[in-house]
Amino acid sequence: QVQLVESGGGLVQAGGSLRLSCAASGSIFSIDAMGWYRQAPGKQRELVASITSGAGTNYADSVKGRFTISRDNAKNTVYLQMNSLKPEDTAVYICNADIRPYSHSYYYNYWGQGTQVTVSS
Repeated sequence: QVQLVESGGGLVQAGGSLRLSCAASGSIFSIDAMGWYRQAPGKQRELVASITSGAGTNYADSVKGRFTISRDNAKNTVYLQMNSLKPEDTAVYICNADIRPYSHSYYYNYWGQGTQVTVSS
């Protein structure tokens, strides 16, 4: 029923910008926190940024001042604006959200399929 679909990944030169989008679809009652994770080859998945239902945000130290997370509740969408990109930002970026479907009484955690971001030097 519920799924998350990312878009906006691609190849960009160091110092450039990219904007990722993640749209939740399906029979959704409510969405609480949403976030972006990333995983590089041979490296553990890490939290990049998250945003609460009240629009409170937090960021990994490595992206503070460069990345901005935001959400559009009317569109069930979370965004990640990435500026001043570095080669070390290269990874698969994966959307995550806590969602309560109409058919359930509890929130469940969902993951997107991921979108590749490659930053060239």
